[in-house]
Amino acid sequence: MTPPQLVVHRDKELMAQAAAARLITRIVDAQSSRGHASVVLTGGRNGNGLLAALAAAPARDAVDWSRLDLWWGDERFLPEGDPERNVTQAREALLDAVELDPARVHAMPASDGPHGKDVDEAAAAYAAELAAAAGPEDHGPVPSFDVLMLGVGPDTHVASLFPELPAVRETARTVVGVHGAPKPPPVRISLTLPAIRAAREVWLLAAGEDKAEAAAIALSGAGEIQAPAAGAYGRSRTLWLLDAAAASQLPRALYPPASA
Repeated sequence: MTPPQLVVHRDKELMAQAAAARLITRIVDAQSSRGHASVVLTGGRNGNGLLAALAAAPARDAVDWSRLDLWWGDERFLPEGDPERNVTQAREALLDAVELDPARVHAMPASDGPHGKDVDEAAAAYAAELAAAAGPEDHGPVPSFDVLMLGVGPDTHVASLFPELPAVRETARTVVGVHGAPKPPPVRISLTLPAIRAAREVWLLAAGEDKAEAAAIALSGAGEIQAPAAGAYGRSRTLWLLDAAAASQLPRALYPPASA
């Protein structure tokens, strides 16, 4: 387990811009060293804010978008093109504006796809797609993602792993169908903690006063069953990117003065 590093920004706009710049650098570094990069996207206001900031960043052209694999940490099990789906929002924020290789955009299945309404079958299919992309150098049946991003919910959930629900307890499968999520829609697909922890770097995004208590709980040594964000960490780095409002309940000693 890598200890978390914290970076606190003045406000959510600055956080999004700085995170976008950080992501560009990480992708370019990976492409320079291995020829390609892989990133797991997150939805929600912070994830989409980062993508919008990336779309507006002049440095985005430093990325070879055709050599970037994109995955998702979770998805709402809704029909293709539904405005509430994370992939739909990501396309609007960034993906439609850059030259991606469609074969490298790994969207999670929709509820009107080949698996129909069977979310568990759809989750198993995504797990199989991840396993097919994993190589002998990877740690288990998922690729070693360069960066896996997660939004942190007010209840400490990440991806669609909610406190105390079965999905956060999963230790064998890499992708699961989620039934009865406490926020709509109730049916979702999610990576599990074992899949998340295969990433080289895990970035947790939290902005706004409504995330302050969640950040404080997750960073105070809480258990992952009660606070899923506490169980999300990368193999080489775990980075919390917050704005001042989300960090307001954290002990000031947790992050250096310069990061504010």
